[in-house]
Formats: sequence, C-alpha cells, structure tokens
Amino acid sequence: MEEDIKRIEEESRLDVATGSGNEETQNSVSPVPSVSSVDSVDSAPSVDSAPPAKRYPWYYVKRIDRYIIKNFLGTFFFAILLLFAIVVMFDINEKLDAVLTAPWKATVFQYFMNFLPFVLSQFSPLFTFIAVIFFTSRLADRSEVIAMLSNGISFHRLTLPYLFSAAVIAVGSYLLAAYIIPHANIERIAYTNKWVKNKEVIYGDNIQLQVKPGVMAYMARYDNTTRGGFRFSLERFEGNTLKSRLTAETIKYDSVGLWTVHNYVIRDFNGMKETLKKGAVMDTLLNIDPRDFLISKNDEQTMTSPELKQYIAKQKARGVANIKNFEIEYERRIAMTAAAFILTIIGLSLSSRKVRGGIGLNIGLGLLLSFSYILFMTVTSTFAVSGYTSPRVAMWIPNFVYIIIAAVLYYRASR
Repeated sequence: MEEDIKRIEEESRLDVATGSGNEETQNSVSPVPSVSSVDSVDSAPSVDSAPPAKRYPWYYVKRIDRYIIKNFLGTFFFAILLLFAIVVMFDINEKLDAVLTAPWKATVFQYFMNFLPFVLSQFSPLFTFIAVIFFTSRLADRSEVIAMLSNGISFHRLTLPYLFSAAVIAVGSYLLAAYIIPHANIERIAYTNKWVKNKEVIYGDNIQLQVKPGVMAYMARYDNTTRGGFRFSLERFEGNTLKSRLTAETIKYDSVGLWTVHNYVIRDFNGMKETLKKGAVMDTLLNIDPRDFLISKNDEQTMTSPELKQYIAKQKARGVANIKNFEIEYERRIAMTAAAFILTIIGLSLSSRKVRGGIGLNIGLGLLLSFSYILFMTVTSTFAVSGYTSPRVAMWIPNFVYIIIAAVLYYRASR
C-alpha cells in the first residue's frame, strides 16, 4: 500500500515537471521552473507573495481632476497677463512725467518688475474669481458639467479639484505677500519717492515713546537727513517715582541702537538727595531706531509678516498709537488667503449651470461680486482705522459675509 502511494506521488511530480497530466492538475498547480531558469525565478517574487503596488498621491488624481486643475490655473495666469498689460498702460499714463525723466532701467527693473507682483497680491481674489467664472461657464456652455454629473460624479466630488486649485493660489499668494513682495516694495517705493512724489517722513516733532518698561524718552524734534535730534530727555521710573533724568541739547543717531548725546546733564534722585553729573559728549545704547517714530506712508508694505508681527508688538509695548495700518496689513494678508476659497465656491456655484444668455452674464456677475469684495474689504479697513473694530475683525467681516453667500449658492447649485 505504501509502495502504491509513493508511486502515485512520483508520477504526479513527474507530470507537473513535464507539463503533462490532466487538465485539472495543470490549472491548479504552478509549473516548476526549469534548471536553466532557476536564477531568474529566485530573483523575482511569485505573484502570490508580491507586495501590493505602491500608490503615489497622484494615483488618486483622476483625469477629470487634472483637466479641471490645468484649465483653472491656466485661466488664472492668463487673466493675470491680460490685466498686467492693462495696468501697465494705465500706470505709465499716470506717471508719464516720471517715466520720461527717470532712466529706463530704473523704470523697468526697479519699478515695474516690483510693481506687477504687488498688483498680483492686491488683486489675487479678482483673478481667482474671474478664472473660475470664465472656465466653468465654458464647461457649462459646452454641456461638459452636465456630462460629468450624468456619469455619476457628484457636485461635491466636482468641487474637489477647484478647492485644490484654490489652495495652490492661496498658498502662493500668501508666500508672495508675506515674504517676497515686501522686499520688492522697498525698491518700488524708493523709485516713487525719488521720481514721482516723495512721501517719506524725514522729521518728527514732540516724539515720546517708551524705551523699555519704566524708561521714557522724549525729543522735541528729530531730522533724519542730519540724523540729529534736539532737546532730548531720558527718564527712568520705579513705579511712580522718578529715579534719574538725563537731558541733552542735541542727540545724534550713529547706528542700530547707538546714540551720542551732546552737552548732557544727568540727575539721580535718592529720596531727598540729588546727584548731578554733566558732560560734553557721551555714547549711549538705546533700544530706539528712527524707524520706530518716523512712520511713512506704505511702510507696512515693506515688512515681511514676521517683521510686521514683531514691529507691532514692540510698538505696542512702547505706547505708540499710529500703528493701525501695520495691524491692518498683517491681518489683510491672512484674510486674503481665505478669500481664494470663498470666491472659488461662489464662482463655481454661479457658473456651473448653463444659462440662456451665455457666459457673458456669468462673467459680468463675477466681476461685480469680485470688485464688491475688494471694495467691501477697503471700506471695513476704515472701521479699524477709526477704532470702531479691531483690525482682525475689520479684515474678516467681508469673509464672514461672503461665506454666507457662498454657502447659500453652493447649496442651491448642488441640489
């Protein structure tokens, strides 16, 4: 009996090795590799033991997603180029005298090469909205949106590539506004101050600020052209008690934090006792920079967001009051990031349906809403300047209003 079993097993192994045998055995058993192919078989894992194929993130991006993202971003950059051409023409006409007077290299490289990114940052919500309205209206006019929805793609699924494109625009716009454009604005503002109209503040009167807790500085006048101040005083308090007072006829700014006082008098107070010290020249280290009290128009546009945050905190600690524009600029950069998503949803909801009047009606409505958003943000910024609201609330009021509009329109479009 055992000999019969061994004989059957040997015949089965022989049939498998030679490829013969019944059809059921051939279908259920994998053929054994030949001797000549042993190395290749050993080096390649079998089908059953192979790990599942690694799916990269773009595996989940379908062809329809790539189609929408490509056309959305393409339309966005095309709209930028068109508006750039219009803006350059109007700006040259407005600054024609400066363009004819200044060297052409300064006009092209110092001004326009830095002015166009500034325009992009200011009007990125407008570009985004126009791109969504124009591209989606074309899809709806060619019945492509209807075809997508008829093939089982839900409206919520159709929104995903739009949101991805809006995220790309939002991140890019924030990085430009927060880190890149401020450095470009330094060159742009320097050009306009030299060749168009000088708006730089070079002197100040009755300057008073807190150097550090308990230390107050005062200057009757400071002139940045000579980097000198007059009738300077520095007082140190402990609680409400004056402990020392330095007065000087003049003071001169040398470098960051380094000042030189001339014809100074120092009075130290210890109860009823007073110590007096006089001198002609003395170098002193003060945590003060002329930029802290000589605030020119558009200075906030020359600072990166981290610099703005640090500057605002330092000026608040010193008791400086005229920093509303800096706070508004800091909050505006963050609020404009959310605008890309809000206006994308509104544009998709408005233009996803085919209308009898064609895409012209959608484009006109899109321009109206986008310009109203920018105008609304400009109006609410005056609330912060006037002190009615905080800069953060003022900059987010348009977003709150348009979020409600976007939610209503999206609900109606997805039904």
